[in-house]
Amino acid sequence: MTIQTTTLGYPRIGKNREVKKVLEAFWSGKSDTETLLQTVREVEFANWKTQLEAGIDRIGIGDTTLYDHVLDWSVRLGLIPDRFRHLSGLDQYFAMARGKDGIPALEMTKWFDTNYHYLVPEIAADVEPEANFADFLATVQRAKALLGEQAVAIILSPVTLLGLSRLEGDLATHLEKLLPLYSDLFAQLKALGITEVQLHEPILVTSSAAALREAIATTYSQLAEMGVPIHLVTYFDDLGVTYPWVMEMPVAGISLDFTRGRNLELLQQHGFPADKQLGVGIVDARNIWKVRPESVLSTLETLHSITPNIRLHPSSSLQFVPYDAMRETKLPEPLRNVLSFAEQKLEEVVILAQTLAVDEPSDRLAVVQTQWQTFEQFSPVNSAVQERLRHLTVNHFEGAMPYEQRKKLQPALPLFPTTTIGSFPQTSEVRQLRVKLKRGEITQAEYEAAIDAEIAKCIQIQEEAGLDVLVHGEFERTDMVEFFGQQLSGFAFTEQGWVQSYGSRCVRPPIIYSDVARPQPMTVREFQVAQALTEKPVKGMLTGPITILNWSFPRSDISRQEQAFQIALALREEVADLEAAGAQVIQVDEPALREGLPLKLERWNQYLSWAVDAFRLATAIAQPHTQVHTHMCYCEFGDIIKDIERLDADVISIENSRSNNRTLQEVTEAGYSHQIGNGVYDIHSPVVPTTEQLVQQLQAGILNLPLRQIWVNPDCGLKTRRWEEVIPSLKNMVEATHRLRQEISPKP
Repeated sequence: MTIQTTTLGYPRIGKNREVKKVLEAFWSGKSDTETLLQTVREVEFANWKTQLEAGIDRIGIGDTTLYDHVLDWSVRLGLIPDRFRHLSGLDQYFAMARGKDGIPALEMTKWFDTNYHYLVPEIAADVEPEANFADFLATVQRAKALLGEQAVAIILSPVTLLGLSRLEGDLATHLEKLLPLYSDLFAQLKALGITEVQLHEPILVTSSAAALREAIATTYSQLAEMGVPIHLVTYFDDLGVTYPWVMEMPVAGISLDFTRGRNLELLQQHGFPADKQLGVGIVDARNIWKVRPESVLSTLETLHSITPNIRLHPSSSLQFVPYDAMRETKLPEPLRNVLSFAEQKLEEVVILAQTLAVDEPSDRLAVVQTQWQTFEQFSPVNSAVQERLRHLTVNHFEGAMPYEQRKKLQPALPLFPTTTIGSFPQTSEVRQLRVKLKRGEITQAEYEAAIDAEIAKCIQIQEEAGLDVLVHGEFERTDMVEFFGQQLSGFAFTEQGWVQSYGSRCVRPPIIYSDVARPQPMTVREFQVAQALTEKPVKGMLTGPITILNWSFPRSDISRQEQAFQIALALREEVADLEAAGAQVIQVDEPALREGLPLKLERWNQYLSWAVDAFRLATAIAQPHTQVHTHMCYCEFGDIIKDIERLDADVISIENSRSNNRTLQEVTEAGYSHQIGNGVYDIHSPVVPTTEQLVQQLQAGILNLPLRQIWVNPDCGLKTRRWEEVIPSLKNMVEATHRLRQEISPKP
């Protein structure tokens, strides 16, 4: 008996971040179009070759992108908002992604509950889709030349695409327009010899899926007529109540995620159609730990007893993990031996398929079991941390004074206080400082002196711009999560563990491998340097416990709640030390709070309960006169506003610029009572907003808010921007605020 294997997507940035580097060179005018496209094709070819050599039977193709796969399908289908239609080619594509000449880019938000950002399609009621699949078909032809019939085309379903879009009109009308284009694509794929299509339908695992039954049925009945076998692919959670009718779709196979949710229970309860192949997402594509052989084999044996016609694959695209754990030669061997990045996950899929096929234990899986036993001895329990967790009480989560009372004790600021989110440009010179320190080319004292010079420059720029609450610039930080993890015990760090966040933005998520504790203060020195340079308040800058957790690769053996509380206890100590050092304002960023929401609505309360508690555990130690800020970006807030209010932060700053004030309206319509920082311009775009544009943004933003509730800030940190973009943008923001102050008299 043979068990087939397949993949649902692969990392697309290049093993050495080749795509990031060539993109940024292209944008800066240092590289041309052909070099850009050739580099992407080389990365794509290397990915296919790696999967082929690993022994994968059916290899997913077509997921490589210049920026974002959702944007790719928007462009291929001609779903171009009017403001971009005067542009063409890559100029239009990158304008939609990054903005251009004052034209705002598409809104950016998180891809389901992952750490990846996608660009939200905007689809007007009267849009007439017009297909151009030339780039996709060219990819198929290149893949066929290498892979032959092993090539499986990956296509984003029209239902998921529409479900993730900002739609004018109803979904059914737009679907009717799109389906003929998809049918034409299927016909062209058939002509090219494609024998299977993966139609990716992740929206089916969300709480909104039940309302999509008619749209799903229409889509699959029409596309099935094209004669190309369809594999309906879902991931990130289970099908829930949609399971029975999804099984009725006219497809050759259905892929389910068995690393999250309760799909196994659904199969045991309802069975699986005998005429379909079950795609088993058994290797976790979103975390970096090797499989636990005993539990995985037990699941596979159960599934195989329900339906013998199965195919194994990672739980989703492997874009969420780095390329190769074996490159991490500086990690302790007991840890590295239980890590599984993309290449190791291919190997795991193949080994599991072979083991299941011969129905006997694998020597290679026995080695993995031994490696786990060695790791558990390497990573012992921290008894002090466990003791603190056991002795938590209600008082640890409660502040000393209600918001309405304590805000009177906090720093006196003008109407519409201006600030930034925290980070300032990380120039090549700043990055080189860290490299030199790591290589031993400069001493710690020399490094700190150079960082202090950058802080002084940053404070001067903010003073000259006229900002009211300043930041030190975060020049010592590689990344808002990595920086803290490097100073906390229980974290490990890779050298090549890059994953894509969006576009050319790549991050190296830390690995939580043991109990978390804070050996010493992490941010106090830099805060004191900055505060000594100005009479204005400087914010102490921390990353919140949920964001550190969600933007790391967490442990798989204990709950996320416990890990969040461990991190919160460490941050609680830092808040106390910053306050003791004179910080009047402390910002604890939680951009990942919303993205961590389960995809099933019925699980929200449980998650939000402990997530909010983790934030409060970290911040409730602050005295009433200390103003606590938090920041959230690129997600929707209206449906969790009461939970955000329960954070009890004095000020929350939000992304608002790409959503046409929709985010701010959601917050205010829900009756949010604390102060709100209006993100007035898009930091992901190189475009410098004019004073007039910012005045208009502010005027739109204050229509429903009490004036004393409003702060003014960019919509996110400025780390990725250049100084020549940052300085004029901030000056224009402050000037716009001054104009508004002159026009408006304060009122309750």
